[in-house]
Amino acid sequence: MSKRESAKYKIDRRMGENIWGRAKSPVNRRDYSPGQHGQRRKSKLSDFGIQLRAKQKLKGFYGDLSEKQFYRTYKEAARRCGDTSENLIGLLESRLDAIVYRAKFVPTIFAARQFVNHGHVNVNDHRTNIQSYLCKPGDVIEVREKSKQLVMVLEARELTERDVPDYIGIDHSKMQATYIRIPSLSEIPYAIQMEPSLVVEFYSR
Repeated sequence: MSKRESAKYKIDRRMGENIWGRAKSPVNRRDYSPGQHGQRRKSKLSDFGIQLRAKQKLKGFYGDLSEKQFYRTYKEAARRCGDTSENLIGLLESRLDAIVYRAKFVPTIFAARQFVNHGHVNVNDHRTNIQSYLCKPGDVIEVREKSKQLVMVLEARELTERDVPDYIGIDHSKMQATYIRIPSLSEIPYAIQMEPSLVVEFYSR
């Protein structure tokens, strides 16, 4: 189970932004940090602080990944040819838990991590329970037959707060998604602005 499953909205409060665009986010009512000093006037962030905040938002969006896991993803992005920030986003969106979330099989990214970890998902007809498994274009991700009637799955399909992006083909009647292509940053439907270039600057210091 994700360590943030029971306290996911703390990330929203800490960042002061509704990271996932959810109607239930407490930021919709209180757009200041938690704690007794949360309503104090915010001080201007340094360049380092801006880069750190960009990293925290991106890490938080994908389920509050551990620093070790996120840095490993960055190193792989830097190793590949092309723009490192675009590579980073592409790798994060290729994660199995991210695709399960984007396909609206579950309501939140935290639920997606738990859903995959508990073995409810097949990739190309093979049971896969590794959240960080990197899918390739053409891979078919499907909810296992015995899991298709779970209340969480049925409710997620009806959510109106987000749509399935164009780089994922979806057949909700079969609870099956196809990863069509690795997306560019401009294609990804983030609820807030993400700045992966600042994350690259943070790690390049």
